[in-house]
Amino acid sequence: MVTIYDVPADALIEAVAARLEDRIDEPDWVEFTKTGAGKELPPEQDDFWYVRSASLLRKVAQNEPIGIERLATEYGSKKRGSNRYIVRPGEHESGSRKLIRASLQALEEEGLVTTAAGEGRRVSDEGEAFLSEVASEVFENLDRPELERYA
Repeated sequence: MVTIYDVPADALIEAVAARLEDRIDEPDWVEFTKTGAGKELPPEQDDFWYVRSASLLRKVAQNEPIGIERLATEYGSKKRGSNRYIVRPGEHESGSRKLIRASLQALEEEGLVTTAAGEGRRVSDEGEAFLSEVASEVFENLDRPELERYA
């Protein structure tokens, strides 16, 4: 049985994002929002919402139970001030908690994630089955010779 640890993260996230486009709806405000306080502009990807949701689903599966605060730290970036005048060292800024919370709530409505009281979010049994199914498809379609030893 293939798990999320057996396939490269970028290939898994791309495949899960493609599947999530049919399962969850993108909010209207996503195209206008930034991904964190350290960013100046919103993301330019057309499918950003689905890629971020897939990435969050993978992170929750790896680090469960995990809360929004820790996820915001992981999705944060370095804030350097203006692009024109960098006058002091950068500081870490957290990612957008609203974006993470809304994405996790959409995944909860779909039944892929559950809330553990006082602990954070966990992947449900349906979510684990979904990730394993996608991981096995990705593994079959991989054409990377360095991963043949895992077959």
